[in-house]
Amino acid sequence: MPIVEARTVGSATAEQEATWKFLDEAAFAPLRKLLGFDALMCAVTGAAPIPRELLSWFRAIGVPLSEIYGLSETSGPMTWDPWKVRLGTVGRPIPGCEVLLAEDREIICRGGNIFAGYLDDPEKTAEAIDADGFFHSGDIGVFDEDGYLHIVDRKKEIIITAGGKNISPANLEAKLKLVPLIGQAAVIGDQRPFVSALVVLEPEAAVAFAQREGITYTSLADLADDPKVVRAIATGIAEVMAEFNHAEQVKKWTVLSDEWLPDSDELTPTSKLKRRIIGAKYAPQIEAMYR
Repeated sequence: MPIVEARTVGSATAEQEATWKFLDEAAFAPLRKLLGFDALMCAVTGAAPIPRELLSWFRAIGVPLSEIYGLSETSGPMTWDPWKVRLGTVGRPIPGCEVLLAEDREIICRGGNIFAGYLDDPEKTAEAIDADGFFHSGDIGVFDEDGYLHIVDRKKEIIITAGGKNISPANLEAKLKLVPLIGQAAVIGDQRPFVSALVVLEPEAAVAFAQREGITYTSLADLADDPKVVRAIATGIAEVMAEFNHAEQVKKWTVLSDEWLPDSDELTPTSKLKRRIIGAKYAPQIEAMYR
């Protein structure tokens, strides 16, 4: 078990603790001070999936980062474990909040933190809060044996392939964005024979790659078509897809020449994907991957 995970669950050996202490004094503590994190007691991330590798990296350098889960309708957190963190989960239900899974694995909850309803909209309120007082989150989840919650995806965004396989696009997209050259990704596959993806270059990484490789270019569009860039992306995608089963893996992908920015056609102000607009705007590129 890596040192960071062993320390998190309290099973680190004396040798592991000594190793971490040495690394902390030599590198991690000065880095935290430089970033202004030296007095940080806990840090949270939410709103979108964060790759386990990234979460582990922050915790490895002494930043006590953990995932939190909740919605505006739950007045903030529904689940969170700031100290007994289990990587890949959003923690256990907070005190006073009853969190369960419906028959279709939708996350539902009730408690004093649940809102009373939407202003002047009783119909929408009735859709969100059932007769037993449970708020329906719209998210699909799974509990592990110790009660830690793992978020699968938004219920309405789950992809069902032509073969009947249920796939979470958000999990695949988070992995794709671990490839250094990829800044944004949108996974396609609903009612399709296989999973594909549209990927957008990460501008700074692409420029740095071009400089290292001696690539001449005038725009990101040039880099999106460059064979060296395409090969590097292909290698990266193959690596991050290796942990998924055959049905879930991205089989084909297209590098777009556009840059997706917050509050644009493709992204909301908080950088969430506008899937329907993306599907319509890039329909020719999507259909080309299924010919």
